[in-house]
Amino acid sequence: MTLLEWLRSRHAVKWAVAGGLAVLVIGLIWGGWALWKTRYEAQGSIALTQARALAAQSQAPGASPEARQRAEKALQDVIAEYPRLSSVGQAAYLLGSLRFANAQYASARAAFEIARDKAGSPTLGALAALDVGYSWEAEKNYPEAEKAYQSAISSAGPKSFLYEEAMLDIARVQDLGGKREAAVETYQRLLKDLPDSRRAEEFRSRMASLQTTPKPR
Repeated sequence: MTLLEWLRSRHAVKWAVAGGLAVLVIGLIWGGWALWKTRYEAQGSIALTQARALAAQSQAPGASPEARQRAEKALQDVIAEYPRLSSVGQAAYLLGSLRFANAQYASARAAFEIARDKAGSPTLGALAALDVGYSWEAEKNYPEAEKAYQSAISSAGPKSFLYEEAMLDIARVQDLGGKREAAVETYQRLLKDLPDSRRAEEFRSRMASLQTTPKPR
């Protein structure tokens, strides 16, 4: 073996060892992350299960205000301590529902917005977006409610399971907000998009009512 060949072989061995070490380090990092993620999800899931149980207790007949407060705190703790939990959107949605039921509309909306942004599924995200609208509507802020309902179906078509409900919500707040012509147009769009809906006659009735009833002065 010549000196050049020997140097080349040593160089090849050196790079092989370096490559093996790099693979080992990457494997250790990946394994450590996977272990941490598994533990994190397990601990977060346990905390969420406990919070759900408290929430169910707080909704039972005769439940005390303290029970509701404990449930809210447990859900808040899940959101704060496990912000990367795959089901953190569910915790936020449940927290928003508890607050909404207690007429805490602004704080309910904040929770629904977290649920919408961190939803683990399109369904939960759409439901949370609608509930953002309901919280605005409960405060009689019809323009913001309309925006929220529009947002809920911004990327959905007539085949979406929430499309019909969201469009009815839009028409309702348009009417409540004094935008009767816009409400009529929304019902017309519903009839065009969903001509075979079981609620088609309801759409026509509401539209006719808006068109025949004198506008309030």
